[in-house]
Amino acid sequence: MRFLRRLFKIGQAEVHHAIDNMEDPIKMTEQGIRDMKSDLDTGLEALAQVKAMSIRAKNEIEECAIKAEDYSEKAMLILKKGQKGAMDTADADRLATEALVKKEEALAAQKRAEADKEKFDQNVLQMEANVHTIKQNINKWENELKILRSRVKVADATKSLNKQMAKIDSNGTISLLERMKDKIVQEEALAEAYGDIANATKSVDDEINNAVDVKKDKAFSELEKLKEQLGISGPRD
Repeated sequence: MRFLRRLFKIGQAEVHHAIDNMEDPIKMTEQGIRDMKSDLDTGLEALAQVKAMSIRAKNEIEECAIKAEDYSEKAMLILKKGQKGAMDTADADRLATEALVKKEEALAAQKRAEADKEKFDQNVLQMEANVHTIKQNINKWENELKILRSRVKVADATKSLNKQMAKIDSNGTISLLERMKDKIVQEEALAEAYGDIANATKSVDDEINNAVDVKKDKAFSELEKLKEQLGISGPRD
């Protein structure tokens, strides 16, 4: 059973491989149309030949009818001559009989030609139907080929676009851009934080320095002490 399953899997692989390596459907369709056009040419040639045979049978019918009528008239003329004594009665009977035999032969040939014509006409009808069907199939598949070509163009364009998109995703470009975006946002936030800290620090120092100037207060205190030692009074009003 394991061997059979393995053999079945191999068969499946071969089938898929064959399907993957099938010819271009457009080329196959074009070849199919060429084959149908070749069949159409063959069918038209055969149809023309059968129609020609039908026409020949029709002409043969007319010729045989004319011959039969002609032999009938000749037999009557010969009998009249024998009756009038213009020729020997025995010869007249013999020749009239031969003429009637020829008439029957012509009528038999006429019947055969009529049967042949009927058969040829039936063949013509059947072949005309086949030719009409082939023409319809050719028109149908030529239209299908136009649609197929358009679909292949759209499919190729879509495949190319999707392939490019797939490459973009596979190369991680989108992910890289997203990471860079996050990094920029983080850097901007960090810069803003440092700015806030810097502004906050500068404001506190400025407030302290503005509120109490240590150097000036010490200098003023020393000045007062020195004046007291020298007995210098304060500024006069």
